[in-house]
Amino acid sequence: MCLILFAINQHPELPLVVAANRDEYYQRPTDPMHWWSEQEVLAGRDRESGGTWLAISPQGEVAAVTNFRDGRPEKAAISRGQLPLWALEQSTTELGDALQQSRGKLAGFNLICVDSKSGWYFSNRDPHPGRNLHRGAYGLSNHLLQSPWPKLVTLRKRLTERLQQIAQPSLHERLIADMQDTAPAPDLYLPDTGVGLETERFLSSPFIKSEHYGTRATTIITVAATGDIRVTEQSWEQWGAPGKRQTFQWQRQPFSD
Repeated sequence: MCLILFAINQHPELPLVVAANRDEYYQRPTDPMHWWSEQEVLAGRDRESGGTWLAISPQGEVAAVTNFRDGRPEKAAISRGQLPLWALEQSTTELGDALQQSRGKLAGFNLICVDSKSGWYFSNRDPHPGRNLHRGAYGLSNHLLQSPWPKLVTLRKRLTERLQQIAQPSLHERLIADMQDTAPAPDLYLPDTGVGLETERFLSSPFIKSEHYGTRATTIITVAATGDIRVTEQSWEQWGAPGKRQTFQWQRQPFSD
């Protein structure tokens, strides 16, 4: 994933809302979102590494990972695609210990694990890794959580506005449209992550499209206070052409205090 927006307890009927774009090379082999047989999660699969970028449990927990862009070499013994799977299998204490022990075996990453009440964030580029998250609207791209990159700030504000305007059924459609924003950031506000100005400019829009690299999927997740869980995955082809759209919906037990 390269852009994740999520809101915890920012709407009385929707305690968890997640909107995410996954950016990747179009040629990288990928399976669309599906229920896995070997682990009870709903997730797409990166067929090159075997992992995933975003996974959802039957209880509505969401775990997702992004790369950390800092110009350092990306070779690693463990694929970052394993991290969302670990996050849905382990407690945050166990996971934090495992991630601390594996810091040297992983390229730069950000990992979030959220549900309708709270969340947890870990980055091996964070000087104080392992942070508890509470109610609020958050954004994550290829730097630390809430780093004020223009696309993060813009889409986080838009998510907050949408939650004040729209009921759940139409929210997915509106958020998918919002996540297709192709406006680049002004050069003045671009970060310097060691990839050069032209590439920074190319990567600065929420939705990226080109011949070889771009946004491959937009995923919207809502978990309602009634226990209704809805997931929409919109796939994208080269130059941002719409691909397959999938929807999933199921019911879990109502949340209790």
